Order: sequence, then structure tokens, then C-alpha cells
Amino acid sequence: MDLLQRFKKFIQQEDLFHQKDKLLLAVSGGVDSVVLCELCKRSGYNFSIAHCNFQLRGAESERDEIFVRNLGKKYDVEVLVKKFETGKYADENKIGIQEAARDLRYAWFNEILKEWSGAEGRKEPKIPQPGAFILLTAHHADDNIETVMMNFFRGTGLNGLAGIPTRTPNIRRPLLGFWKEELIQFASENKLEFVEDSSNESSKYTRNFFRNEIIPLVSESFPEVKSNVLDNIKRFKEIQKLYNFSITALKKKICKAKNDEIHIPVKQLMGFQSRALIFEIISEYGFAEKQVDEVIKLAESESGKFIQSPGTNNRIIKFRNWLIISKGRSEDAKTIVIEKEENSGQFSIPVAKGSNLHFSVVPGSNIKLPASNTVACLDADEVVFPLMLRDWKQGDYFYPLGMKKKKKLSRFFIDQKLSKTDREKIRVIEMNKKIVWVVGIRIDDRFKITDKTKSILKISLEGS
Repeated sequence: MDLLQRFKKFIQQEDLFHQKDKLLLAVSGGVDSVVLCELCKRSGYNFSIAHCNFQLRGAESERDEIFVRNLGKKYDVEVLVKKFETGKYADENKIGIQEAARDLRYAWFNEILKEWSGAEGRKEPKIPQPGAFILLTAHHADDNIETVMMNFFRGTGLNGLAGIPTRTPNIRRPLLGFWKEELIQFASENKLEFVEDSSNESSKYTRNFFRNEIIPLVSESFPEVKSNVLDNIKRFKEIQKLYNFSITALKKKICKAKNDEIHIPVKQLMGFQSRALIFEIISEYGFAEKQVDEVIKLAESESGKFIQSPGTNNRIIKFRNWLIISKGRSEDAKTIVIEKEENSGQFSIPVAKGSNLHFSVVPGSNIKLPASNTVACLDADEVVFPLMLRDWKQGDYFYPLGMKKKKKLSRFFIDQKLSKTDREKIRVIEMNKKIVWVVGIRIDDRFKITDKTKSILKISLEGS
């Protein structure tokens, strides 16, 4: 079976794309992407070409751009080209050149696909299309091996050992089942012209170092190293399927969605004694693998402690016997950790749409006790931040102002003749398992102002 037939069979077996789809081919001008163009043309697919000029190799970069534009004329297809200031982007974001190039090209490819689909700026529902819009890259089996080996030495989980995925939501890689040698041979037999990237000869880039030095060196002792690694990738992909199935089932079992939060019972999570399970849960919300140890430590800490996601506004909050994954000071968050802002006598936080809590500290002699229940005046020395704003729960109790005995909130609400609807809206401010204020109703007697109060924490509920 020749390469073209195998190409068609691979696409069919993997269900990568169909004849009615519109394809965007990422083309550098090298042998891999040139062969991809030829195979797609012979297979009768509808495609356009996208070329990135990273402006890293001077005249050679301009040569590649001209070559790809001519390639588009050869196949009579649209060619999209974009020049990038890759070096500048890498410096500004403090990342390597290869990572910068990857970020830039995939961001641009996604822009093109969105524009094709009409999703960019569209407010009304998307009009159904006759086919999908899909990006094709020319990654092949050798690329897959290099990636897995780099991941292994860099440090990775199961996903990194499973290699480059054949398909992701908008990307397909129809050459992953073929060796580089096969592509070169096909280009030679069909007299396909392509350009050579001189930087591929330099081992200063990590991938080139593995390609040019590490793999050939290992091959001296293990001649079948590439085939063996590829077989291992297939095995890891199968293991990955079972792993994902198990993880999905466990997450469904222990992660309880409540409004815009995820509630996880601490005892149940820690009972699995699985760092992998913790990581799979928290990674979905922007937390890094290094933070697994922080989660384990958090599980043993007191209520109100939390850890922050490095790249998002998400937090994991310890609340009694639960870990709560919540957005920080979001209007949608039901559980909000309140930190005292440094070097500030007053600050506000949003707690709902059109509603804020305002905090201020004033001397004990400079305040007149408010008549409104929307303002709480507390002995500042008795209140220790962080505080936690949350919905009230069955079993909650406090010491209502003027009383020396504790009372369950459920009983207190009945005494106050609050309707079921009113009770559902009530939130409390808690400090280390102690309710400080039933917001808008009454403070806890343990935090009231006395003759010995030196400074007062004033909390005002502003807005609706």
C-alpha cells in the first residue's frame, strides 16, 4: 500500500476529518508540510495554507515565505501569511523562542478558524455550516518520539508519556502514523520541492538536541529505539483511556457542584491517598502540580485558610470538613475569603451584583452605634482575619447579641418569623468556625463592643 492510500486509511480509521470539511494547513515549507499539502490535494480535500514568518532567520525566513506563497499558486489555494516579532514577544513574556513561536502560531491559527466559522464577534447563534473548520499540522512519528522523550526527562505525568494527540477539538495530525524517512522518500519519488531550515542542524534547541544527538546515541545500544518508544506511546494511550475513565468516575463521586463552586469532602479525598487524583481535580481550575502539597497541607488546616491559583482568580478554601473550589472575589462566588488589605484603614469587596461589604476600623470612642441591621460594629481586637462570607447551613449556631447561650440559626430564624424565602438568602461572616455576623440581622455577642474596646471594626452592607 503506497503512502497516499495509507494516508487516506489513517484518516478514516482515526475519523480525523471528512471531504466536506474546510482544512487549514500549517505550512512551513519544509518536507513534512509540503508532503501534507500534496497528500491533501491528491485526496481531494478543500484546504487553505497558513504560513508563519517568525523573522528569526533573516533572509532565509523571507525565502520560506516566498516559497509557501508559490506553493499556494501551484495548488491554486488561498495562502495566509503573518509576520511575528517572535524575539520581542519572547523577551516581553520571559519565555524561550520555541515556546514563543508556538504560542504565536496557535493563537493566530485559532483566530483564522474563528473567522471562518463566523464565531468572532458573532452575538446571535452560529449558523450551521456544511462542514467543520479544522487545522492540520504536519507532525509525524519522529516528532512524537522526540516529544515523549523530552517530556520524560523534563518530568511529566501520564499525558506527557502518551505523546502528541492525533486529534484535539480543532486540530488534526494526519501524519502521526508515518516516519520522517517515508515523507522524504515520497517527496523524492514525486519530485516535490521544499525548503530546508538551517536552524534544524543546530543542537542549541532542545528538540534538535534530542533529534541530532540523544536519539542517535541511544540507537547505538538499542537499534529499535524509535519503534520501541512508538510502541510504548501506544501502550500509554491505552492506559490513559483507562486512567481517564477511572478519574472521571472518582471526580463525579466526590466533587459536588453547588452553584459556581465545587465542594469536596476532605476525609473522602484524603482517604484515596492519591496525589494524582488531587492533581486531576485541581488542575482543571488553574492549579499547578506543585500545589498538590499545598492542598494536602490545607486539608489539615483550620477553616478560612486557602490557596490561590497562580494564573486565575480561583481559590481552594478549607471550610470545616470540606475543601471548596471557588472564584475569589467574584460576584458569582458563594464562599468568599475576606482578607484585610494591608496599609488600608478601609476597603470594600463585592458580594453580589450591586452589593458590597465595606470594612473600616475606627477608634472605640469615635462611633455612634448604628440603628440599622445593615451595619455591624465589632470589637476589632476580637476579630482575626481572614474572615469567610458564606451561605448559612443547617447546624450553624451563634450567640445572638444580648444572649449568653448559643442558639441554632434555624431556631433563631423561626423566632424572628423569617419566611423560608428570606432564610434562603441569608449569609454569615465566619471567623475560625465562629459566626461573627448573621449579615443584615444580628452580630454574635462574643464580638460586641464593650467599655474595654479600643478600636471598632465597622462592616457595612451597601447596595441591594
